[in-house]
Amino acid sequence: MEIKVLGSGCAKCKALEKATRQAIEELGIDATIEKVEDILKIMEFGVLQTPGLVVDGKVVSTGKLPKVSEIKELLTSNQ
Repeated sequence: MEIKVLGSGCAKCKALEKATRQAIEELGIDATIEKVEDILKIMEFGVLQTPGLVVDGKVVSTGKLPKVSEIKELLTSNQ
């Protein structure tokens, strides 16, 4: 599974990356996480509000900080 955390480096973006790592660890999923901070690359995904979460090329969350439980649900529903 390939996961991208989209954001400029703000507190919410960093919190999303941390929560996503926690969700992956709790689920025991084999995944790679990439932090994307380049605004042009973020816009390529059509994301206008950060933070954004992309799972295997599909945008699954934008403009909010989901809880770890919500991230786990997003990850398992996209497998």
